[in-house]
Amino acid sequence: MTEFPRLTWQRIALKLRNPFRLAYGTSEERTAYWIRLSGDEGWGEGTIPPYYGVSEDSMVRCWQAAAEKREPFPEDVNDVPAWVGSDGPAPARAALDLALLDRIARRQNLSIHRLLGLPRPDPKPTSFTIAIDRPETMAGMALQVANYPVLKVKLGSDALDVQRIAAIRKARPDARLRVDANAGWKLAEALRMVRDLEGFDLEMIEQPLDRHDIPGMGQVQRATSIPIVADESLQTLTDIEALSAAGVAGINLKLMKVGGLSPALVMLRRARELGLKVMLGCMIETSIGATAMAALGGVADWLDLDSPMLITNDPFQGISYDEHAMVTVPDLPGIGATLRAQ
Repeated sequence: MTEFPRLTWQRIALKLRNPFRLAYGTSEERTAYWIRLSGDEGWGEGTIPPYYGVSEDSMVRCWQAAAEKREPFPEDVNDVPAWVGSDGPAPARAALDLALLDRIARRQNLSIHRLLGLPRPDPKPTSFTIAIDRPETMAGMALQVANYPVLKVKLGSDALDVQRIAAIRKARPDARLRVDANAGWKLAEALRMVRDLEGFDLEMIEQPLDRHDIPGMGQVQRATSIPIVADESLQTLTDIEALSAAGVAGINLKLMKVGGLSPALVMLRRARELGLKVMLGCMIETSIGATAMAALGGVADWLDLDSPMLITNDPFQGISYDEHAMVTVPDLPGIGATLRAQ
Protein backbone atom coordinates (compact mmCIF):
# COMPACT_ATOMS: atom_id res chain seq x y z
CA MET A 1 0.00 0.00 0.00
CA THR A 2 1.25 3.51 -0.85
CA GLU A 3 0.01 6.31 1.39
CA PHE A 4 0.06 10.07 1.03
CA PRO A 5 -1.86 12.36 3.41
CA ARG A 6 -4.65 12.86 0.88
CA LEU A 7 -4.51 9.74 -1.25
CA THR A 8 -3.83 6.02 -0.73
CA TRP A 9 -3.59 3.28 -3.34
CA GLN A 10 -3.09 -0.45 -3.27
CA ARG A 11 -2.39 -3.04 -5.95
CA ILE A 12 -4.64 -6.10 -6.23
CA ALA A 13 -4.24 -9.22 -8.39
CA LEU A 14 -7.81 -10.13 -9.31
CA LYS A 15 -8.15 -13.91 -9.63
CA LEU A 16 -10.40 -15.19 -12.42
CA ARG A 17 -12.69 -18.15 -11.73
CA ASN A 18 -11.68 -19.69 -15.05
CA PRO A 19 -8.88 -18.92 -17.52
CA PHE A 20 -10.13 -15.99 -19.59
CA ARG A 21 -9.20 -16.36 -23.25
CA LEU A 22 -9.84 -13.53 -25.70
CA ALA A 23 -8.53 -12.81 -29.17
CA TYR A 24 -5.64 -11.00 -27.42
CA GLY A 25 -4.54 -13.97 -25.28
CA THR A 26 -5.36 -15.82 -22.07
CA SER A 27 -5.39 -14.48 -18.49
CA GLU A 28 -5.78 -16.13 -15.11
CA GLU A 29 -5.53 -12.86 -13.19
CA ARG A 30 -5.69 -9.14 -13.91
CA THR A 31 -4.00 -6.22 -12.20
CA ALA A 32 -6.16 -3.63 -10.48
CA TYR A 33 -5.64 -0.81 -7.99
CA TRP A 34 -8.06 0.73 -5.56
CA ILE A 35 -7.49 4.28 -4.41
CA ARG A 36 -8.94 6.08 -1.40
CA LEU A 37 -9.19 9.78 -0.60
CA SER A 38 -8.68 11.09 2.94
CA GLY A 39 -9.37 7.98 4.97
CA ASP A 40 -12.50 6.41 3.54
CA GLU A 41 -14.19 9.49 2.08
CA GLY A 42 -13.89 8.48 -1.54
CA TRP A 43 -13.07 5.20 -3.27
CA GLY A 44 -11.95 4.68 -6.85
CA GLU A 45 -10.52 1.94 -9.03
CA GLY A 46 -8.04 1.70 -11.86
CA THR A 47 -7.63 -1.61 -13.68
CA ILE A 48 -5.08 -2.42 -16.36
CA PRO A 49 -6.07 -4.69 -19.25
CA PRO A 50 -2.81 -6.15 -20.58
CA TYR A 51 -3.74 -5.38 -24.18
CA TYR A 52 -4.08 -1.60 -23.70
CA GLY A 53 -0.37 -1.01 -23.15
CA VAL A 54 -0.74 0.93 -19.88
CA SER A 55 2.17 0.61 -17.45
CA GLU A 56 1.75 0.46 -13.71
CA ASP A 57 4.45 3.11 -13.35
CA SER A 58 2.39 5.57 -15.40
CA MET A 59 -0.63 4.90 -13.17
CA VAL A 60 1.38 5.52 -10.01
CA ARG A 61 2.94 8.70 -11.40
CA CYS A 62 -0.54 10.06 -12.11
CA TRP A 63 -1.66 9.39 -8.54
CA GLN A 64 1.53 10.78 -7.04
CA ALA A 65 0.95 14.01 -8.93
CA ALA A 66 -2.65 14.11 -7.69
CA ALA A 67 -1.56 13.42 -4.11
CA GLU A 68 0.86 16.35 -4.24
CA LYS A 69 -1.69 18.86 -5.55
CA ARG A 70 -2.38 21.82 -3.31
CA GLU A 71 -5.86 22.48 -4.67
CA PRO A 72 -8.65 21.28 -2.38
CA PHE A 73 -10.80 18.41 -3.53
CA PRO A 74 -13.77 19.67 -5.57
CA GLU A 75 -17.16 19.95 -3.89
CA ASP A 76 -19.19 20.18 -7.12
CA VAL A 77 -19.48 17.49 -9.79
CA ASN A 78 -18.87 20.05 -12.52
CA ASP A 79 -15.42 20.78 -11.11
CA VAL A 80 -14.25 17.15 -11.07
CA PRO A 81 -12.98 16.90 -14.69
CA ALA A 82 -10.77 19.97 -14.32
CA TRP A 83 -9.32 18.68 -11.04
CA VAL A 84 -8.54 15.29 -12.58
CA GLY A 85 -7.06 16.85 -15.70
CA SER A 86 -6.04 15.10 -18.91
CA ASP A 87 -2.57 13.88 -17.95
CA GLY A 88 -1.95 10.23 -17.17
CA PRO A 89 -3.49 7.03 -18.52
CA ALA A 90 -7.27 6.68 -18.68
CA PRO A 91 -7.53 4.02 -15.93
CA ALA A 92 -5.60 6.24 -13.49
CA ARG A 93 -7.82 9.20 -14.30
CA ALA A 94 -10.88 6.97 -13.96
CA ALA A 95 -9.83 6.03 -10.43
CA LEU A 96 -9.49 9.70 -9.45
CA ASP A 97 -12.79 10.64 -11.09
CA LEU A 98 -14.64 7.84 -9.26
CA ALA A 99 -13.05 8.65 -5.92
CA LEU A 100 -13.87 12.35 -6.18
CA LEU A 101 -17.48 11.68 -7.22
CA ASP A 102 -17.83 9.10 -4.44
CA ARG A 103 -16.56 11.66 -1.93
CA ILE A 104 -18.94 14.40 -3.12
CA ALA A 105 -21.94 12.05 -3.13
CA ARG A 106 -21.14 10.73 0.34
CA ARG A 107 -20.78 14.24 1.74
CA GLN A 108 -24.17 15.17 0.26
CA ASN A 109 -25.72 11.84 1.36
CA LEU A 110 -26.70 11.08 -2.24
CA SER A 111 -26.33 8.00 -4.38
CA ILE A 112 -24.10 8.54 -7.38
CA HIS A 113 -26.97 8.43 -9.89
CA ARG A 114 -28.85 11.09 -7.92
CA LEU A 115 -25.73 13.22 -7.69
CA LEU A 116 -25.47 13.06 -11.49
CA GLY A 117 -29.16 13.86 -11.96
CA LEU A 118 -30.01 10.43 -13.34
CA PRO A 119 -32.91 8.08 -12.59
CA ARG A 120 -32.24 5.10 -10.38
CA PRO A 121 -31.69 2.21 -12.78
CA ASP A 122 -34.37 -0.46 -12.82
CA PRO A 123 -33.09 -4.05 -12.56
CA LYS A 124 -31.77 -5.11 -15.95
CA PRO A 125 -29.92 -8.28 -17.04
CA THR A 126 -26.22 -8.17 -17.65
CA SER A 127 -24.64 -10.35 -20.25
CA PHE A 128 -22.46 -13.16 -18.92
CA THR A 129 -19.17 -13.69 -20.73
CA ILE A 130 -18.14 -17.03 -22.22
CA ALA A 131 -14.43 -16.98 -23.01
CA ILE A 132 -12.88 -18.61 -26.08
CA ASP A 133 -12.48 -22.37 -25.83
CA ARG A 134 -13.43 -25.50 -27.76
CA PRO A 135 -16.99 -25.30 -29.12
CA GLU A 136 -18.24 -28.10 -26.86
CA THR A 137 -16.65 -26.51 -23.79
CA MET A 138 -18.27 -23.16 -24.54
CA ALA A 139 -21.63 -24.85 -25.06
CA GLY A 140 -21.18 -26.59 -21.71
CA MET A 141 -20.51 -23.26 -20.03
CA ALA A 142 -23.65 -21.83 -21.61
CA LEU A 143 -25.62 -24.70 -20.06
CA GLN A 144 -24.01 -24.14 -16.67
CA VAL A 145 -25.56 -20.66 -16.63
CA ALA A 146 -28.89 -21.74 -18.08
CA ASN A 147 -30.72 -19.18 -15.92
CA TYR A 148 -28.80 -16.28 -17.46
CA PRO A 149 -30.77 -14.89 -20.41
CA VAL A 150 -27.95 -12.93 -22.11
CA LEU A 151 -24.60 -14.43 -23.12
CA LYS A 152 -21.60 -12.57 -24.49
CA VAL A 153 -19.54 -14.98 -26.57
CA LYS A 154 -15.88 -14.23 -27.17
CA LEU A 155 -14.68 -15.00 -30.71
CA GLY A 156 -11.93 -13.77 -33.00
CA SER A 157 -9.26 -16.42 -32.57
CA ASP A 158 -9.38 -19.01 -35.37
CA ALA A 159 -11.49 -20.95 -37.88
CA LEU A 160 -13.69 -22.45 -35.15
CA ASP A 161 -15.66 -19.26 -34.52
CA VAL A 162 -18.78 -20.29 -36.43
CA GLN A 163 -18.71 -23.73 -34.80
CA ARG A 164 -18.51 -22.05 -31.40
CA ILE A 165 -21.65 -20.01 -32.00
CA ALA A 166 -23.45 -22.98 -33.55
CA ALA A 167 -22.70 -25.12 -30.50
CA ILE A 168 -23.85 -22.44 -28.06
CA ARG A 169 -27.01 -21.67 -30.04
CA LYS A 170 -27.87 -25.39 -30.11
CA ALA A 171 -27.31 -25.66 -26.35
CA ARG A 172 -29.16 -22.41 -25.56
CA PRO A 173 -31.86 -21.71 -28.17
CA ASP A 174 -33.49 -19.39 -25.62
CA ALA A 175 -30.48 -17.14 -25.03
CA ARG A 176 -29.89 -13.64 -26.30
CA LEU A 177 -26.44 -13.97 -27.86
CA ARG A 178 -23.90 -11.21 -28.29
CA VAL A 179 -20.60 -11.81 -30.05
CA ASP A 180 -17.38 -9.99 -29.15
CA ALA A 181 -14.46 -10.44 -31.54
CA ASN A 182 -12.13 -8.12 -29.59
CA ALA A 183 -10.67 -6.76 -32.84
CA GLY A 184 -9.68 -10.29 -33.85
CA TRP A 185 -10.77 -10.27 -37.51
CA LYS A 186 -9.40 -8.62 -40.62
CA LEU A 187 -11.90 -6.86 -42.88
CA ALA A 188 -12.33 -9.66 -45.42
CA GLU A 189 -12.71 -12.19 -42.61
CA ALA A 190 -15.22 -10.01 -40.79
CA LEU A 191 -17.33 -9.62 -43.92
CA ARG A 192 -17.37 -13.37 -44.34
CA MET A 193 -18.09 -13.96 -40.65
CA VAL A 194 -21.09 -11.65 -40.49
CA ARG A 195 -22.57 -13.47 -43.46
CA ASP A 196 -21.97 -16.84 -41.81
CA LEU A 197 -23.39 -15.64 -38.47
CA GLU A 198 -26.60 -14.12 -39.85
CA GLY A 199 -28.62 -17.25 -39.12
CA PHE A 200 -27.86 -17.43 -35.40
CA ASP A 201 -30.14 -14.60 -34.24
CA LEU A 202 -27.39 -12.46 -32.71
CA GLU A 203 -28.17 -9.34 -30.74
CA MET A 204 -24.91 -7.65 -31.78
CA ILE A 205 -21.34 -8.15 -32.92
CA GLU A 206 -18.85 -6.15 -30.91
CA GLN A 207 -15.57 -4.79 -32.28
CA PRO A 208 -14.96 -7.05 -35.29
CA LEU A 209 -11.92 -5.06 -36.49
CA ASP A 210 -8.80 -3.32 -35.22
CA ARG A 211 -9.70 -0.26 -33.20
CA HIS A 212 -8.19 2.13 -35.74
CA ASP A 213 -10.25 0.77 -38.65
CA ILE A 214 -13.36 2.83 -38.04
CA PRO A 215 -14.23 3.07 -41.77
CA GLY A 216 -14.00 -0.72 -41.93
CA MET A 217 -16.37 -1.01 -38.99
CA GLY A 218 -18.90 0.95 -41.00
CA GLN A 219 -18.32 -1.28 -44.02
CA VAL A 220 -19.03 -4.36 -41.89
CA GLN A 221 -22.22 -2.74 -40.61
CA ARG A 222 -23.44 -2.07 -44.13
CA ALA A 223 -22.91 -5.75 -44.96
CA THR A 224 -25.16 -7.10 -42.20
CA SER A 225 -28.41 -6.55 -40.36
CA ILE A 226 -26.68 -7.50 -37.08
CA PRO A 227 -25.87 -4.35 -35.07
CA ILE A 228 -22.14 -3.60 -34.98
CA VAL A 229 -21.05 -2.13 -31.64
CA ALA A 230 -17.71 -0.38 -31.15
CA ASP A 231 -15.63 -1.10 -28.05
CA GLU A 232 -11.89 -0.67 -28.53
CA SER A 233 -12.56 1.92 -31.25
CA LEU A 234 -14.19 4.16 -28.65
CA GLN A 235 -11.66 5.99 -26.49
CA THR A 236 -12.57 9.67 -26.78
CA LEU A 237 -15.51 11.93 -27.55
CA THR A 238 -14.07 12.50 -31.03
CA ASP A 239 -14.28 8.76 -31.68
CA ILE A 240 -18.05 8.89 -31.20
CA GLU A 241 -18.34 11.39 -34.04
CA ALA A 242 -16.23 9.19 -36.31
CA LEU A 243 -18.12 6.02 -35.40
CA SER A 244 -21.46 7.69 -36.00
CA ALA A 245 -20.28 8.98 -39.38
CA ALA A 246 -19.07 5.48 -40.27
CA GLY A 247 -22.53 4.11 -39.53
CA VAL A 248 -22.06 1.65 -36.67
CA ALA A 249 -25.11 0.89 -34.55
CA GLY A 250 -23.76 1.45 -31.06
CA ILE A 251 -20.91 1.87 -28.60
CA ASN A 252 -19.62 0.09 -25.52
CA LEU A 253 -18.65 2.58 -22.81
CA LYS A 254 -16.07 1.49 -20.23
CA LEU A 255 -14.76 3.65 -17.43
CA MET A 256 -11.19 2.44 -17.79
CA LYS A 257 -11.09 3.41 -21.48
CA VAL A 258 -12.62 6.86 -21.22
CA GLY A 259 -11.30 8.09 -17.88
CA GLY A 260 -14.21 7.76 -15.47
CA LEU A 261 -17.89 8.48 -14.98
CA SER A 262 -17.66 12.18 -15.81
CA PRO A 263 -16.43 11.69 -19.39
CA ALA A 264 -18.56 8.55 -19.78
CA LEU A 265 -21.73 10.54 -19.11
CA VAL A 266 -20.71 13.21 -21.63
CA MET A 267 -20.07 10.50 -24.23
CA LEU A 268 -23.32 8.72 -23.46
CA ARG A 269 -25.32 11.90 -23.99
CA ARG A 270 -23.54 12.65 -27.26
CA ALA A 271 -24.11 9.10 -28.47
CA ARG A 272 -27.81 9.53 -27.77
CA GLU A 273 -27.89 12.76 -29.76
CA LEU A 274 -26.35 10.89 -32.68
CA GLY A 275 -28.83 8.02 -32.46
CA LEU A 276 -26.34 5.40 -31.29
CA LYS A 277 -27.28 2.63 -28.90
CA VAL A 278 -25.22 2.42 -25.71
CA MET A 279 -23.87 -0.55 -23.80
CA LEU A 280 -22.31 -0.10 -20.36
CA GLY A 281 -19.32 -2.38 -20.08
CA CYS A 282 -16.37 -3.08 -17.83
CA MET A 283 -12.92 -4.59 -17.84
CA ILE A 284 -12.08 -7.27 -15.28
CA GLU A 285 -12.82 -4.96 -12.35
CA THR A 286 -13.90 -5.01 -8.73
CA SER A 287 -17.35 -3.96 -7.61
CA ILE A 288 -16.20 -0.34 -7.36
CA GLY A 289 -15.95 0.07 -11.12
CA ALA A 290 -18.93 -2.11 -12.01
CA THR A 291 -21.19 -0.43 -9.45
CA ALA A 292 -20.15 3.04 -10.59
CA MET A 293 -20.87 2.21 -14.23
CA ALA A 294 -24.22 0.66 -13.33
CA ALA A 295 -25.29 4.10 -12.08
CA LEU A 296 -25.79 5.07 -15.74
CA GLY A 297 -28.03 2.06 -16.37
CA GLY A 298 -31.23 4.09 -16.42
CA VAL A 299 -30.14 5.86 -19.61
CA ALA A 300 -28.43 2.96 -21.45
CA ASP A 301 -29.69 0.13 -23.65
CA TRP A 302 -27.56 -2.83 -22.58
CA LEU A 303 -25.49 -3.91 -19.59
CA ASP A 304 -22.26 -5.90 -19.77
CA LEU A 305 -21.25 -5.66 -16.11
CA ASP A 306 -20.47 -9.22 -15.12
CA SER A 307 -16.90 -8.72 -13.91
CA PRO A 308 -17.67 -9.25 -10.19
CA MET A 309 -19.13 -12.63 -11.15
CA LEU A 310 -15.94 -13.61 -12.98
CA ILE A 311 -13.46 -13.06 -10.13
CA THR A 312 -12.97 -14.88 -6.83
CA ASN A 313 -11.39 -12.20 -4.64
CA ASP A 314 -13.42 -9.02 -5.07
CA PRO A 315 -12.50 -6.91 -2.02
CA PHE A 316 -15.68 -4.84 -2.39
CA GLN A 317 -19.40 -5.42 -2.53
CA GLY A 318 -21.77 -3.27 -4.51
CA ILE A 319 -24.15 -4.19 -7.32
CA SER A 320 -25.97 -7.46 -6.80
CA TYR A 321 -27.09 -10.15 -9.23
CA ASP A 322 -30.07 -12.44 -8.87
CA GLU A 323 -30.33 -15.97 -10.28
CA HIS A 324 -31.18 -14.51 -13.70
CA ALA A 325 -28.20 -12.11 -13.74
CA MET A 326 -30.48 -9.15 -13.14
CA VAL A 327 -28.40 -6.24 -11.86
CA THR A 328 -29.64 -4.21 -8.89
CA VAL A 329 -27.87 -0.97 -8.02
CA PRO A 330 -27.54 -0.20 -4.29
CA ASP A 331 -29.30 2.96 -3.14
CA LEU A 332 -26.52 4.06 -0.80
CA PRO A 333 -24.57 7.30 -0.49
CA GLY A 334 -21.73 7.51 -2.96
CA ILE A 335 -20.97 4.86 -5.54
CA GLY A 336 -22.49 2.26 -3.24
CA ALA A 337 -19.48 -0.07 -3.12
CA THR A 338 -18.14 -0.92 0.33
CA LEU A 339 -15.04 -2.75 1.50
CA ARG A 340 -15.77 -6.29 2.60
CA ALA A 341 -14.93 -7.29 6.15
CA GLN A 342 -11.37 -8.57 6.24
